[in-house]
Formats: sequence, structure tokens, C-alpha cells
Amino acid sequence: MVASLSAGALVLSGLSASGAAASTPQPPAKHPTAIGFGGAVASVDPEATNVGLGVLRRGGNAVDAAVATAAALGVTEPYSAGVGGGGYFVFYNAKKHKVFTIDGRETAPATMPNNAFIDPATGEPYRFTPELVTSGVSVGIPGTLATWDSALRQWGSLSLGKALKPAAELADRGFVVDDTFRGQTLDNKARFSQIVPTAKLFLPGGDAPKVGSLFKNPELADTYRMLGKEGTSAFYRGPLAAEIEAVVKTPPKAAGATLPLMPGYLTTSDLSKYKTINRDPTKVRYDGLDVYGMPPSSSGGTTVGEALNILQPLHLDKMDTPQALHTYLEASALAFADRAAYVGDPAYVDVPTKELLSRGFGAERSCAIDPDHAATKPVKAGSPDGKYSQCGKGVATTQRPDTEGLSTTHLVAADKWGNVVSYTLTIEQTGGSGITVPGRGFLLNNELTDFSAVYDEADPNRIQPGKRPRSSMSPTIVLRGGRPFLALGSPGGSTIITTVLQTLTNRLDRDMTLPEAIAAPRASQRNTATVTAEPPFIDAYDAVLKPYGHTLVASGDAFTSAAEIGAVAALEFLPGGGILAAAEPTRRGGGAAGTVKQLWPR
Repeated sequence: MVASLSAGALVLSGLSASGAAASTPQPPAKHPTAIGFGGAVASVDPEATNVGLGVLRRGGNAVDAAVATAAALGVTEPYSAGVGGGGYFVFYNAKKHKVFTIDGRETAPATMPNNAFIDPATGEPYRFTPELVTSGVSVGIPGTLATWDSALRQWGSLSLGKALKPAAELADRGFVVDDTFRGQTLDNKARFSQIVPTAKLFLPGGDAPKVGSLFKNPELADTYRMLGKEGTSAFYRGPLAAEIEAVVKTPPKAAGATLPLMPGYLTTSDLSKYKTINRDPTKVRYDGLDVYGMPPSSSGGTTVGEALNILQPLHLDKMDTPQALHTYLEASALAFADRAAYVGDPAYVDVPTKELLSRGFGAERSCAIDPDHAATKPVKAGSPDGKYSQCGKGVATTQRPDTEGLSTTHLVAADKWGNVVSYTLTIEQTGGSGITVPGRGFLLNNELTDFSAVYDEADPNRIQPGKRPRSSMSPTIVLRGGRPFLALGSPGGSTIITTVLQTLTNRLDRDMTLPEAIAAPRASQRNTATVTAEPPFIDAYDAVLKPYGHTLVASGDAFTSAAEIGAVAALEFLPGGGILAAAEPTRRGGGAAGTVKQLWPR
């Protein structure tokens, strides 16, 4: 059931206002929800959203705006995204009425051994944090710049240089430090202080930048200008490529550094051979809508899509809240079991994508949900073999540790012609590898930690040279009658999948507006004995879910003091050509949404 929108339901508390002295540098106004016409952008950051809107107002299209917004996020969200990372780009082409995707995931170096994460001194895996995540061995070949270039060449109207220009100007001008940026810097202070160029850039004077101060990154501005002038070859083949290899193989330790900062395997040859891949999107039918997502190497499209197929015959919209939440959690656990068993880089793994997304397999898995009791976790994987009974038996699989970081960022953009972008990009953990390329102003990813640490021939996500590690990024576009209806995505490691799934079901089945669906408290069941949940979710639903057998535990990880799950940015396309742009009202300090011709708020 699709909820109706009302002005009263859309008014959210917490809209930012200035209130500071005129002499103090002020960030742009930040509104989590906006309604208007002519195009829209939503992201986690007001500076980045404003950059994207500026591109649209100057005649750029959604792809131009998305690349410009992403580049700006590399300035203001350097611990979550940037040219040192990778991501997935989903695009609805209004002329062709078709959805396209770009796989810009990082890849493993050609010489990376399958025991790269094993300490030769002990024969055991390196400790995950802070040693493995803060190392050259965790750095994959970045795909973000190649993604921007590919998107612009295929569907954009701007050159790479023009798309990067606003972000370069922002990096020179600087942005106002908020609580989130200072908090993320302090969360990483122990790591950042170990690496000379990182400490110099992000810990000036030995401390995180103060809230309200202006943070400038002229080195990144110069890098953007150089890339805009010389193109991607400057990154993947020029002197910068040699600098990236050097810093990965010999991370520059600060005096007194205590971390080993293990060297990595990335070479200039790896960089020169990197390619993005255009892939067919995933697609499932749910509540009369077509839901498009990102195929493998991401597990987002297959896992969100399978979960929706599991839920479809159960009619979530007919259930009361406790029953609906129980069913959502159980469907997620089943889809995650199949994700672990079958999904990896399709160049290395025979992923049964068609069967994972088939109605028959979804119905067979749906039968495994007991309406009154939570199954003992982990549940078994299903058999996506094309031969489906009403209730198929599961097959035993190995449950492996989840090591995906909770950082990353997401943006959405639409233009006056009807084109739409949903784009998730990342450098993995907050702060990535912690390694800044000297003089270049950006951090390198630690994306290879998404591989399983211990090599197992049966594991679709085992380490292999040249392989893309499995991701959970889930940029999603939903069509109704062949036209855009929703576009959404989120950061959050493997909780990205559950965040997108929960936001979709909130909006489509639980009578919530899009802002309400985003603001609602979240829980994530990833086929584990307990359910990770935000404290407000525990407060609201622990008592009603406990009788089903669900055990809720508070969310949070070793990299952040926050106990939040995800940070959604989304668009909804309204009757009459209007657009509702929505971001988080409070998570990660609150997001920023805007439209070209804004009706509300003024």
C-alpha cells in the first residue's frame, strides 16, 4: 500500500537555522526534506547538495549533478568517499526509459596472495582493527574517478573538468566543521596520528579541527584541477599512480608509530589496467512496482530483491506492526543466508542471479517463515536451482564473520528531463585505510577487508587476484508504470541492505511518507543470533518482538561512537511533476535535500 502525502506529515523537526554571529563562517541552510520542481539532489551534506543543485540550475543533467555532488562529498566527507575509493552508479535514462548501472568497485592487485590477511609470524589472521584496516595490504585499486568519467562520457553533458570545478573551489574555500566531522576525526585520531600525511592534513596541531572552524584542503583542490585538465590517465597512469603505489607499499609512519602498517600489493600496472563495468541491473516486481538495483559484484540488488520476493506473498501491508517487523527480520535473515552462500564477483564466481531473484525461489524461501516464531539463526541457505516446491529444504553453509565497515555515503539526483541517479560510493571504514597520498589531499580505501580473511575454496568472497570484493551497497531506483517513483540508498556496510529494505517496506507497506520511512528507527537482521538495532527501535519494539524470539542488541562499531544504522538519501516523484527530496533528519548530523524550484521549505 502506498501512503498518501500530506503537508503536516512532511514537516519534520530539527531544521537547521543559523543563529550565529554574522562574522562566523556559516554552512548552507540544511533541510532534510524539500518539495519542488525542475530537479533535485539529496545527500548527507549541505555543501555537496548545493553543488549538485548549482549544476542543475546551470543546465546540467542528473549525471552531471551526481558527479559534481560526489566530488564535493570527497571534500566534506573525506572519511567516507573520494577518488581513493569506489562505488556503484545506477542511472535511469528518461529518453530510453531504461535503467543502467556502472560497477566502479575496487579490485584486488594482480599479485595479491590468498593468504594476504594471515600474519606469517602466527599463522592466524591479522587483528582486524586497527592493524589490518590501517595498512597498505587493505588498499584496493580505486574505481571512483573511472566511474565519474564513464558516467559523464555515456550520459552526462559536462566534461570531467567542469564537473569537478565546483568541488575544487569548495576545497579551496573550505567548509565549516560540524560535530560529525570533528567526531569522526577524533574516532580515528589514534590511527591518523600514525601516518605522516594523514596527521598533517586531518590533525593540525595534533588535534581534530574545532567545530565552527573552516577546514580547507588546497591539496585536494589541486588534485581535482589536475584530473579535470589531464583526465583519468593522470590518476591511473601518470605520476600520481606512482605516488599511490609508493604510499601503499611503504606507508609513511610517524615517529613513534606503534602500528605495523603492513605494505600492500598495489602497483602502477594494476592502476593502468583498472576498468569499470556496465552491468544489467537487478529487477524484481513488488506491489506492482519495478525495483531496480545493483547486481554482483554488489550483493545489494540480489539480497534486497530476494527479500522483497520473500515478502511479496506474505502481504506485509495487511499485518500489524509487530507481525510486520517480525516478518521483515525473518525475510532478511533468509536473504542474507543466500547472499553468503552464492554471491561474489561474477568474473570469479558462478552467481545464480536469475534464480536468486526468481518468484519461485522467493516463494519457496517465504514458506520457511514461521508467523509466530523466529527461526534459530543462522538459518540455512536455499537452493536456487530452478526446481521449486512450496517449501524447500535449506542446505547447510558456513557462516563467516561480517567485516564490512559502517561508513560510505550515498546521493540521489534528478533533472528536469526525468533522468535519475542513485549512487553509493565509499572508501570503506570511516577514514578508509588511514593512508593519505602525500600532497594530494585524499585518503585511500581499505576495501579489500571486505574479502573473507581466511581463504576457503567454497567461499564466493574468498581473496583472489584482480577480484572485486563483495559489497552491500544498494543504490536503488523504483519505477511505477515505467516511470521513476523512488530512488534511494544508504551507507552502513552490510546494514545498507537492511536499511534500504526497511525504508522500502516502511514506505510501501506501512503507510509512512518517505520522510517518515527514513526517520523511523531501524533494525538489521543479517542471519545472526541477535538483531542489531538502534536504541530507539529497542525502546519501541523490544517488548513486542521478544515473544517471537527476537533478541535485540544495540548497534555501533569500533570506528564510531554513534549507534546509528545507515543514512538514507532519497527522492520520490510526485503526481504533476513535483519531486520530494529527503535525507536523514538526525543521523550523521542530519542530511540535506533541495530542489531546483523549491516550493517547500522556502
